[in-house]
Formats: sequence, structure tokens, C-alpha cells
Amino acid sequence: MGQQKPLYFDYNATALIRPAVTDLMRDIMARPGNASAAHGFGRLARACVEKAREQVAALCAVHSNQVVFNSGATEANNTVLKAFAGGRILVSAIEHASMLEFDANAERIPVMPDGTIDMAAFEKMLDDGPAPALISVMMVNNETGAMQPVEQLARFAKKKFPSVFFHTDAVQAAGKMKIDMPALQIDYLSLSAHKIGGPQGVGALVVSPGARPAKLLYGSGQERRQRAGTENVAGIAGFGLAAEMAGGSIAEYANLAAWRNRLERGMKGIAPDLVIYSENAPRAANVTAFSIPGVAAQTILMGLDLEGIGVSRGTACGSGAVKPSHVIQAMAGADAPPDGALRISLGWGTREEEIDIFLSAFEKVASRADGRNAKKEEAAHA
Repeated sequence: MGQQKPLYFDYNATALIRPAVTDLMRDIMARPGNASAAHGFGRLARACVEKAREQVAALCAVHSNQVVFNSGATEANNTVLKAFAGGRILVSAIEHASMLEFDANAERIPVMPDGTIDMAAFEKMLDDGPAPALISVMMVNNETGAMQPVEQLARFAKKKFPSVFFHTDAVQAAGKMKIDMPALQIDYLSLSAHKIGGPQGVGALVVSPGARPAKLLYGSGQERRQRAGTENVAGIAGFGLAAEMAGGSIAEYANLAAWRNRLERGMKGIAPDLVIYSENAPRAANVTAFSIPGVAAQTILMGLDLEGIGVSRGTACGSGAVKPSHVIQAMAGADAPPDGALRISLGWGTREEEIDIFLSAFEKVASRADGRNAKKEEAAHA
């Protein structure tokens, strides 16, 4: 019998690139053309960029001229924060590191134990201080999948302070739920191509009409002078196609919840003390963040890796460092596991039969990790 094919359960870190996207990018990379050039090659490249701009805009229900292409959500997040430097900024305590580390003075909005924003604390922060210049709360948390009430937050804040601007990191929401940026009353929205089946290193900042200009890179006139640097034509085109495909398969993505729920029931049957974070909160359909009390997350991760299964320790950007997750700490406080939690994330390429394969491997790994196999062997030889 052949070796089991490796299973990829880390879509929140980066999704499998869609084959049609790869084909499109290969074709574009095979021909020359700078999108800023006036000749025919340049015009063809420009047409690819503008088509992608329309496709990405459709994913957010906005006009294409609101989309500014860049290198990804980290750049988009930094760009927005830079535009409001020196003003009062409120960010959720569970934001991506690109938000939390860019401005250490930004005030942290607490979350409830289920990983959703503490509305009472948020309202108090608004009552107790001057009008904030910017509020930023992600739509879906990258580690737990918890969905945040961004529309409620934005409406409440703008009713109290009409001049406030609202940003959301929608990286983990795109392609998983419908996004209507105007209806949400969002001024800035960050996206990343590689989370929806597009290429790495490409993303966008979507800016509402009337929002304060946000610019990070200077030097030339690309992206309507909002983001200097030669456009990555193939990458942007791949992003556009991935956005179109992801937007057209949101209903299918929602079906992953049934597989995730079956996976979680199976895991609890194997490890009854398993903790699932944001289990009872509104949650994206594809994510399970978990820990087993007394068992190091790294031990489980390495064991699954040896079984050919890829999961992660929270955010991919910090998975190489053995340290507690700031997200889990914000949720669980003193009860947070010392070395963080693990994240399983499914995606467009996941197959239902992979759930059973995962559970079989997890039973082996969990048993080895907590000594149950040793106890069984000991009892068998007694």
C-alpha cells in the first residue's frame, strides 16, 4: 500500500492556488509589458490590471476606482495606520501583527472569552476619551475564525463621532461571506490574494470615497499615484481571477462548516478535554483553533507533520516562534495555554474524505502525546 498523500489543512496561512489562476499568470508572464508603458504591450498589460481591479471591486461591492493594488494586507494595514499617525487610534486586541506592531500606542479594544469584541468596553472607550481618528477591527480573526460585528461597531462609532474613520482587515472574510463595504460603513478594507486561491505577494487596499488619502510608498504615479512601484501584472491578474472565483463559490465555502463540525466532534471523542476557541461564537466555516490541556501545541503540530498533515500554530507570520498567541491570551487571559493553540483551516481544495484521514492521524498523535498508548500497553502486559 502506498504512502498517504500529504494533507494540507492550513488554508488560513495561504490557500492552495487555483489552477486557473496559475494558467492565467503563466500566460501573462510569457509576454512582456509594463502597465505604465504607452505601446501595445503596455496597453495589454494595463488591460489585465484594470480587469482585475473590476473583479476585486466586485468582491467588496465597490467601484473599481476604489481598489489600490499593493503587496498584500500587511502593506495595506501599515498604509492606513500611517495615514492616521499621531491621532487617537483604537484597534482590537486580536488584530494581525501588522496592525499591533506598527503603532504600539494604539489603544487595544478588549474581546470577550469567545473572541468577539467586548461591546461594553468599546462603548466605554469611546465615552472616556476624545474622538478617535481611526478604529480598526478585523472582520474574521485569522487564528480562531471568530466573526466580528464590524457593521455594528462602525455604525455606533460614527453616530457618536461622525468624523471617525473605520478600517477592517477583511483578509479572512473575503470569499467566505458576502462583503458589502458601503453597507458596512467601512472606509478602508485590506485584502490579500493568497488567502483566496491567488498568488502570494499581491493584495489591495480598498478606500471609500471621501476617506482620508492613505499612502505608504512614494516615487512614481502607479495606482493613481496612491502606491508607487511597477505593478505586478501577472500577480494582479491572478488576484482578480481568484477574487471572481472565490466570490462565486461563497455558498460552497459555507458547506465546509459541516465538515469542520464533524472534525471537531471526532477530535473531542479522541481527546475529551480538548478546548476549541470561539466554539460558540459566530465563526467562519473553515476554522478550528484548539488546544489539549497539558499537551504542548508544538508536540501535536510536529506529530501531525510526521503523519503528513499540515496545520499551524495560530498566525502563519509567527508560526516559527514558540511563544503564546496574543489572540488566545486576549481571550483566555491567565487560562491561556503557555505555548498557544493549534489552528486547522480547510479550504476550496479540501475533500470530505480527508476529515477521516485527519482523525485517524490525530488519534495516533494525541495518544502518543498524553501517554494513553503507554497506559494501554502497560495494562495489556499486566
